Amino acid sequence: MCFNAPITCVQVHPQDLLTVNSTGPDLAERANVSPPAVGGAAGTEEARKEDEAELACNAEDSMETKELNVSIGAEHPVPSMTSTSMQHDNKRLPLKYGELIVLGYNGSLTNGDKGRRRSRFALFQRPKANSVSPSTVHFGNTPQAAMAVSSKRLHSVSYTLSRTETVVVEYDHDAGADMFQIGRSTENPIDFVVTDVSASAGGSDEPTVQSTISRFACRVVCQRTEGNSARIFAAGFDSSKNIFLGEKAEKWKTASGQMDGLTTNGILVMHPTNSFSSESLPGPWREISVCGKVYTLRETRSALFKGQLVANETNLLRDGSLIDLCGATLLWRTAEGLKNAPTASGLEALRQKMNATRPQCPVGLNTLAFPSFSRYRGQGPVSKDTTEDNRPWVYLVCGHVHGRHDWGVGSRGDRARECPMCRTVGPYVALSMGREASGCVDASTPMYAFSPCGHICSEGTARYWARMPLPYGTHGFHAVCPFCSTALGSDPGAGGPFVRLIFQGPLD
Repeated sequence: MCFNAPITCVQVHPQDLLTVNSTGPDLAERANVSPPAVGGAAGTEEARKEDEAELACNAEDSMETKELNVSIGAEHPVPSMTSTSMQHDNKRLPLKYGELIVLGYNGSLTNGDKGRRRSRFALFQRPKANSVSPSTVHFGNTPQAAMAVSSKRLHSVSYTLSRTETVVVEYDHDAGADMFQIGRSTENPIDFVVTDVSASAGGSDEPTVQSTISRFACRVVCQRTEGNSARIFAAGFDSSKNIFLGEKAEKWKTASGQMDGLTTNGILVMHPTNSFSSESLPGPWREISVCGKVYTLRETRSALFKGQLVANETNLLRDGSLIDLCGATLLWRTAEGLKNAPTASGLEALRQKMNATRPQCPVGLNTLAFPSFSRYRGQGPVSKDTTEDNRPWVYLVCGHVHGRHDWGVGSRGDRARECPMCRTVGPYVALSMGREASGCVDASTPMYAFSPCGHICSEGTARYWARMPLPYGTHGFHAVCPFCSTALGSDPGAGGPFVRLIFQGPLD
């Protein structure tokens, strides 16, 4: 999409480039709302102490959010990621365009969200517009082209056609839009730093040996007067405000005479039908160009020849759109879509409600309890988990839930255990709650577990992600768990991509 407003280029203040979200979309809500009252064992001394500890952590999180806003700068404080309804009620908060969530981190990076490196990123209207749009095109190695590339005030895109020929497209400031840049680089122009998600590490944020995510992967441009107007473009501007497409990068001249191109590993986008709901179906995966045009996929991820132009599709993001950076996949949620989305406090209430029913292990007859959500402090996580003996485990083929026990251990260990309830043989894994609320399509009771990782969620959420193929490898697609990025159904002996949980107690 091109914006042709002839406005003098201005330099953006570094504070305008820092749109840092706080520790969660429902932080203020969690800090001020007590856990719901539940019957049965909720009145026990153990449950009372756990609730009090949970509220203490919430109060500390609220104080951390206030300190973050002060530390960023008193002139332009960063709004906390409170619930969307609270943001609209408070007129002093800027317009919220939406949120980008990295699939596989389950609510937070392993070592905690810090600065621009986090598991989710909220896009708010900036104090000053910072977007740019194409203007003058310079063909050949002219003085004007050299000035556009070397100037610290001008944005430009350089298309290297050969060692002796380069086309430079100069970009002018666009006062009607905000631009947000995403990539692996930690340089100032990048607003949201994203690193490769390691499926084998269950969503670890540790850097890989060789990342496949571009240092300046892509940019999202939002119209300041429209709430649902986020558009995605491949490639981002570096510290010199330039985008360089080398000689080996795929590039071409369009029918209108404009230059366009693709990045090495490409930026792929998929828009599910029916937005983000339990009725959604996967749409076709497309590749986005530097100018925001939509193309069919190349034969392989980094093939030298582009796909076919899809003229009837645009780069406009919708609620539930998936953006693949070749190493990490982002989920886009609009501000409107987040109004009815589940919240972290809602998932925590479901956890407490499930624990209050006191499900039992059929073998050990001990009471099972799902661990509480981890709270990150300082350099590492501090978790108020239950003991390992009380943690629920599941047989992935039949769905029977037990505690940790030694029944049916064979030569393959937990990969082939015999269920004492039905004698079914299959993998035996620990259960963990899916904590990324924005990745859940509803707030129903989590009675299903993904296989083979054991993350639990509602039936609607399980079925949604089981039918969403995500790029996997160089040219393959596979459904993955949204909480840890593990390929679903990858264990030959585990059956399907998810299983319904069967508890020994009132839960079933």
